[in-house]
Amino acid sequence: MSSRLARNLLIGLVAGILLLGSFSGGVLVGWTLPKSAGSSTPLATIEQSATQVTGTSEDLATTFKPFWETWDLVHSMYVDQPVDDLTLMRGAINGMLQSLGDPHTSYMTPQEYTDANTTLEGEYEGIGAIVDITGDYLKIVSPMPNSPAEKAGIKTGDLIIAVDGQDMTGVDGELVLQKVKGPAGTQVVLTIKREGTENSFDVTVTRAKITQSSVTYRMLDSGVAYIALSTFGDKTTQDLKAALKDLLAQEPKGLILDLRYNGGGYLETAVEVTSQFIDTGNVLIEAYGDGTQKEYKAQKGGLALDIPMVVLVNEGSASASEITAGALQDSGRAKLVGVTTYG
Repeated sequence: MSSRLARNLLIGLVAGILLLGSFSGGVLVGWTLPKSAGSSTPLATIEQSATQVTGTSEDLATTFKPFWETWDLVHSMYVDQPVDDLTLMRGAINGMLQSLGDPHTSYMTPQEYTDANTTLEGEYEGIGAIVDITGDYLKIVSPMPNSPAEKAGIKTGDLIIAVDGQDMTGVDGELVLQKVKGPAGTQVVLTIKREGTENSFDVTVTRAKITQSSVTYRMLDSGVAYIALSTFGDKTTQDLKAALKDLLAQEPKGLILDLRYNGGGYLETAVEVTSQFIDTGNVLIEAYGDGTQKEYKAQKGGLALDIPMVVLVNEGSASASEITAGALQDSGRAKLVGVTTYG
């Protein structure tokens, strides 16, 4: 492939991915996903911004010269030809983001974005666990309640070091995740390394169709209302409102909001959930590298603005959970009970 053709192809591939994909604070944990990919940044905007920051197009050409020289060398001299341009491009993007030293900044392909959204819609096939793919190994943030992962004894913090006997050392986390997922009824053997244990061990998990409501609730014998959120998904807000209406009609003395093992979800849902308990001030403020900020204000119409409440958190509470818990704590609306959260 000629250098010129490679450059044109790469630009086309990047444009497609950046228009369809999404940059996010984490992939499958640290979720603060937008509800659509429409907020992604087009390539032209990135090029314009880079020129403004870095200088002229000639400066950029000089900066990227080693990259293109390496690109050409790979295509002309690498022993296993042909080389897949899409794989090279995604590897370059991932390497660029990894150089920032922030494990919660990563790139999502269109398929990864679709998979994450499918999970948040509450129905998919797999082992039923929230995972972190940003480290050296796939890490279990939390097995979902009554899931195959939980029934098999998988625990928060477990590292998956092999799948069906294949060593996953150095394998991209998304590729490991694809090996773990699969059709309902099939089995996968996961080799687990658990903190506090000297030797790794195998766990056989039978995959299943995971269908779950992100909201469970009940009235405790003490007269305190209890609500647990497992994710911040598509239907979480409407299910939470229904739960609050039912519980508040029973005139509880207080409310427990349980965010333990909640690995996150949609940013918009985090704002909506928080707004059920506060109706003034900011839920969060996003700060951008150019110095600008975006405020996410609490919305009016919350159903539980006055009832005394506490929020339960633990090491499996991540991202959107931390946004809600932090906003309720900082506003003085609720006390946090538990241990240090994931982030």
